[in-house]
Amino acid sequence: MAITIYSKPYKSGCFQCDKTKDLLDAAGISYTFVDITSNDAALEYISEDLGYAQAPVVLVEIGGSIDHWSGLNPPKIQKAIGLELAA
Repeated sequence: MAITIYSKPYKSGCFQCDKTKDLLDAAGISYTFVDITSNDAALEYISEDLGYAQAPVVLVEIGGSIDHWSGLNPPKIQKAIGLELAA
């Protein structure tokens, strides 16, 4: 399983971004962080290709399928944590 978080940097004023990372960090789940404030291609991908206007955008890839969402979504985060811990 691979998790990617498209987000603003930590403690940059985005509560939802920070809380999403905090929940994954507290569970010991590793993820790839992509800074959307300094990566124009990443910002274009999440806004144009995925259609999101709210950070963070989280992608969870499991066995070739991808689930994604934007904003703080505790149920989806807990599901990802459970899947990662079960692996």
